Amino acid sequence: MRKTSFCLLPLVIVLISISCDKEAKIDRFALVARHNVHNSVIDSLNSLTVGNGRFAFTVDVTGLQTFPEFYSRGISLGTMSEWGWHTGLNPENYNLSDVYRSYRVHGRDVDYVHQFKAGDGERKAAATGWLRANPHRIHLGMIGLQLFTKDGKEAVIGNIENNAQSLYPWTGTIESNFTIDGTPVKVLTICHPDQDMVSARIESKMIGEGRLKVKINFPLGTSDPNGYDFNSPEKHITKIIADNPGETIFERSQDSDKYYVKLLHKEGILKQASQHLYFIEPNRADSTFEFSCSFSKDLNDIEPVDFDTAHEASRLSWEKFWMEGGAADFSECTDPRAFDLERRVILSQYLTRIQCSGSFPPAETGLTYNSWFGKFHLEMHWWHAVHFALWNHGDILERQMKYYSDILQNARQTALHQGYKGARWPKMTDRDGRESPSNVGTYLIWQQPHPIFFAELLYTNAVNKQEILERYKDIVFETADFMASYAWYDSASGKYTLGPVLIPAQESLNRETTINPAFETVYWYWGLKTAQEWKKRLGEKADPLWQDITKKISPLAVSDGLYLCSEDTRDSYSNPRYMSDHPIVSGIYGVLPKTKLVDIRILGNSLDTIMKKWNWKSTWGWDFPMLAMSAAAIGRGEQAIDFMMMDAPKNRYLINGHNYQDARLAIYLPGNGGLLTAVAKMCVSDQFPHNGKWKVKWENLGKYVE
Repeated sequence: MRKTSFCLLPLVIVLISISCDKEAKIDRFALVARHNVHNSVIDSLNSLTVGNGRFAFTVDVTGLQTFPEFYSRGISLGTMSEWGWHTGLNPENYNLSDVYRSYRVHGRDVDYVHQFKAGDGERKAAATGWLRANPHRIHLGMIGLQLFTKDGKEAVIGNIENNAQSLYPWTGTIESNFTIDGTPVKVLTICHPDQDMVSARIESKMIGEGRLKVKINFPLGTSDPNGYDFNSPEKHITKIIADNPGETIFERSQDSDKYYVKLLHKEGILKQASQHLYFIEPNRADSTFEFSCSFSKDLNDIEPVDFDTAHEASRLSWEKFWMEGGAADFSECTDPRAFDLERRVILSQYLTRIQCSGSFPPAETGLTYNSWFGKFHLEMHWWHAVHFALWNHGDILERQMKYYSDILQNARQTALHQGYKGARWPKMTDRDGRESPSNVGTYLIWQQPHPIFFAELLYTNAVNKQEILERYKDIVFETADFMASYAWYDSASGKYTLGPVLIPAQESLNRETTINPAFETVYWYWGLKTAQEWKKRLGEKADPLWQDITKKISPLAVSDGLYLCSEDTRDSYSNPRYMSDHPIVSGIYGVLPKTKLVDIRILGNSLDTIMKKWNWKSTWGWDFPMLAMSAAAIGRGEQAIDFMMMDAPKNRYLINGHNYQDARLAIYLPGNGGLLTAVAKMCVSDQFPHNGKWKVKWENLGKYVE
């Protein structure tokens, strides 16, 4: 049985100056500190992480990466960055044209980047494998401890005793305590907020006894989930290019890729054990040893600082984050679920900041380990990023919006190749915006309006609204141009339709038969209507095609008083296939703003049926906050809480705050981001239950789009 506890930090007197609304003054430190993570169980799912949004370092029970094999079965010990990618050699010159699959779409041929398998042709299958796996995010270096028992044997994880580990989100610090043969070890671990650097302080008499060393092992970077391979030393190069007293610089090479590692190890001697393995032997005269290790793509970008300097920088950065961002306090709620909901909120804020706040859309497993080769999925960017604007960290969303400008030319080329106007955004992609072969992803369309939503959300919460309009107008208009070009006018019905060929957000549907999926239809209507509003705000003429589509878009399909997932699925609520995966029909209002296409009564009936009949084992972590947002939007606060806190396999939040899905996806950050979006929206819109049990205090939260 697991024994985990959530305790408070020992009593500390803290003076905090806080600026907030007169109606709601929240003790920010107390709010965060009551959800410090305390754990005394060695479990491969209990790893903890420090990071800055661009770089993250995940640790085991020792506070470093001492036992990677044990944790590889749960949440692995990653050292990953947003720039740390590897592209394998491509002697066969595979490219996207090798994996085109053509479909007849409304009288013309349209190429899709398809995922081919063995039997579809040797080159197609090989090109698929290479293009999906490259580039891939890699592990930059495993930094752990080498520990010895009193009889001289190297310690294994079973030798760890009296372990007690804590994460303090207020300062971004992990404190790890344990003993080896009765001798205590204490490790403090932090990440610098402005450098891709991990720093640690180790305190133990084992140092003086010669029983503790720091171990640095550089692996081959791979496309595997863990991102590392220690069994192929001949395939990569580790070179020391500078070795001064207390400071060592490594150059790492793999194929055509390089990066640099700069290590500060004052009071310690670095010794090489093998081609990629190094040990730092601390000065035996001391019982304390500190080191800092920086990683960078460019040697000139790294200048590591000592532990005390990094620790203070971390403390100040995190205090600013917690003090200036939004806050929601559930301490006066009497519903028994409120405390855990507050815990999920605080730890989700911590996790999304360290994993998802860089310059690029994040992977679904962030900077911890590789899901889908470490690539990011742009349909998931909504769930990763919207909450930042709502919790008063809109600068993060703005930083990531630059990515759409950077890949705009690629998106234009995709649309042009397929015979559309504007920009068609990729789904599973990388820093350069290249599409990846898929039998699902390239057929999705629900990511297409996302940039319009992001821009409108920033506009809604902006002080200088004109600046937002000018900055993002090209993204908004080119997105809308593709959406308008993609919609097909059916002269028989006099309506604009979506599909086929497409796969909706509910991915269990058939790409060759799906037509007018509910969520995508409403999103198309809202997106084009909003883009038209941007034209008006900028004093430009209305686009006649956008206007015609919003007037003549197909109505949502209804059967027996329930919304269908798409027009072609008349047996939506009786066929198990259609009662699985994402219940995205609920997102037509709640996730999306209110539109004339949605009847609240029908949506309510649909939510009730989903609650009764859905296959909850097939859902994903963001489905639960999505359902909560839908229920809350139609005035059903209690049902919203029931959805949000549902006891379902993929709605589980671990002791470290991660949204667990299954063994393959032990962490799933879209769930954390979705939770934050739902809670913020429900606070600002006064959508929590009015049953006397939910007295939620909040401040500094942004407005949702209307």
